[in-house]
Amino acid sequence: MNKETYRVGEHPDLPPPRNVIGIYAWTRKHFFSSATNIVLTLLAIWFLIETVPALVDWLFLDAAFTGGSRDECSAKAGGACWAVIGERLNLFTYGFYPVAERWRVNLSFVLLIFTLIPILFEKAPYRKYALHIAVAFPFVTAWLLVGGLGLTPVETDQFGGFMLTLVIGITGIGFSLPIGILLALGRQSKLPAIQIFSIGFIEFIRGVPLITLLFVASTMLNYFLPPGVTFDLLLRVLIMVTLFASAYMAEVIRGGLQAIPKGQFEAADSMGLHYWSAMRLIILPQAMKISIPGIVNTFIGLYKDTTLVIIIGLLDPLGIGRASLADTRWTGLSTEVYLFVAIFFFISCFGMARYSQHLENKLETEHKR
Repeated sequence: MNKETYRVGEHPDLPPPRNVIGIYAWTRKHFFSSATNIVLTLLAIWFLIETVPALVDWLFLDAAFTGGSRDECSAKAGGACWAVIGERLNLFTYGFYPVAERWRVNLSFVLLIFTLIPILFEKAPYRKYALHIAVAFPFVTAWLLVGGLGLTPVETDQFGGFMLTLVIGITGIGFSLPIGILLALGRQSKLPAIQIFSIGFIEFIRGVPLITLLFVASTMLNYFLPPGVTFDLLLRVLIMVTLFASAYMAEVIRGGLQAIPKGQFEAADSMGLHYWSAMRLIILPQAMKISIPGIVNTFIGLYKDTTLVIIIGLLDPLGIGRASLADTRWTGLSTEVYLFVAIFFFISCFGMARYSQHLENKLETEHKR
């Protein structure tokens, strides 16, 4: 069909111009669209050329992966000495947990994976039943790690490394969300006693640094306990971390509640729903969707703040790293040790951030820019 034979409504669909599609158009749009963009792109290329080859050499090509000391590593290669990580890997993972009982930690890791799958993935098989089973995960894991009731008891002062970080982080994240929701609802309650308690709790906790609460957990609480009564240090830390995160979580969710249009509350009233049904079915799902970035941001902050437990004597990965560097065989390898710990936290936090973005995209229904 030539141009002369076109009739109204019969024009053929033509492909877009070649200069607006393909890799050439994408590169031009994102890297060379203006003079400023061109300068920044060239500076970035120069920076990568100057740093990446040397970094790859130090990390991999000229690195030593085996050896019994820093001197042996230096004799083999001039780059990083990853032998210290290999030798201390069990310490980084399990802390001082008894070797014969480490199968319980491994089983807890496996249970954690099977618990997270139905929570994170909507299409997971038998998700409805798995979510009910996931409620029991914290209690089953506590029994496995601490022992008792048929298992050999293990003192919590033997917890350490990544295991300790995961215990504190997951406990804080898991329990702070429901407590934060209740505090947010309590702050907006029309009952003065509940409102005053919620506001007082939130403002007090937010006004005190976490490091102060950890000191209170490690030292001050003993003064208020009856003589002879002991209170496990890790349990005290878990309570303080959970309460601290709950206060911040409450404010994030309160922001989501305030963003809900008044018409949604009126719609719930017109349907004859009582308070808790309206919150569960209409208000809270929308408030939680709005609050997803803030909730995940609080989770990430809490997860990284678990490293503060080092100041009260608990050996998280940073504490294990410091203890490893005190060994004369590995002195001077702080870059390798702290880089290894940083990679662990980056992978964990980046995973949470990416899942948050996936969740936002999946729940996005309107007002997308």
